[in-house]
Amino acid sequence: MGHCPCFGFRKKANRGEKLKFQQEEHSKVIEKKLHSPHNVSAEKPSGLLTPEATFATKEIDHSNNKAHIFTFRELATATKNFRDETFIGQGGFGTVYKGKLGKLNQVVAVKRLDTSGAQGEKEFLVEVLMLSLLRHPNLVNLIGYCAEGDQRLLVYDYMPMGSLESRLHDLPHDKEALDWNTRMKIATGAAKGINYLHNEAKPSVIYRDLKSSNILLDKGFVPKLSDFGLAKFGPTGDQSYVDTRVMGTHGYCAPEYATSGKLTRRSDIYSFGVLLLELITGRRAYDENRGHDKHLVDWRRATSTAGRGGHSDRSRFLVFQAIRSESTYRF
Repeated sequence: MGHCPCFGFRKKANRGEKLKFQQEEHSKVIEKKLHSPHNVSAEKPSGLLTPEATFATKEIDHSNNKAHIFTFRELATATKNFRDETFIGQGGFGTVYKGKLGKLNQVVAVKRLDTSGAQGEKEFLVEVLMLSLLRHPNLVNLIGYCAEGDQRLLVYDYMPMGSLESRLHDLPHDKEALDWNTRMKIATGAAKGINYLHNEAKPSVIYRDLKSSNILLDKGFVPKLSDFGLAKFGPTGDQSYVDTRVMGTHGYCAPEYATSGKLTRRSDIYSFGVLLLELITGRRAYDENRGHDKHLVDWRRATSTAGRGGHSDRSRFLVFQAIRSESTYRF
């Protein structure tokens, strides 16, 4: 994604006043949605899309979840104007940079969303709403956001250990592979995060995009679920599913959801099962370079079938054994 001009740096008083007004209007809308007892899709400025969900304020404690509002100038300064040296990674709808906030003296991750399409705009609002309502040790913490002009940025706590994906695949030779206990610690933490979304959050939330690249690792390899732009509030009343457009990541998406568009909590459970296989085997959920074994789930089914027929591949069996016994095993 290309770098856009740093809004607010130009010396035009009327433009600066206009941008300040736009920032205030977007902030008012987000605050109104977070504290209104009515529908989330209430009054909004032109250009902002809303998630299809409602929630009751009385069920949610906002006291410690207030997101800070940043100007674009502040975040451009924090990331050295989004230089390549501060680049962390590329997501589905934006680019993530490492930055340091002068006013808070804090190292942060700044996600700059691509708002050229409607999905990026929607992801911004959904993410702010979700992470302002949710709080759990295994969910990434949203510090604040910027909605100035056509800029949409999200600011999170910085995760020094990177993503789980970066620790499982294409690991540099100067880094040790995750040992078995650490992998189980990560799996347990991710499960706790999903359990919170499904059973403790009010209203319940379906994550919809559980994958290794969305699990960020804090100090001590504490896992944090991140990137809630595709999340949906769970079904209400006597409904058993949410009827929605199919979105997700190849290899992790539950087949029944992919074919029907009926989203349930079981969709997240399927993705978690794929994640467990990824942790155990060290293989990607989907790998174009693997010929007939592109899908990790299909490969595992094939090995199970072969095992029942007495023709299991011993080398594949050793992969499972090695991870249990060798903390430095590399795939």
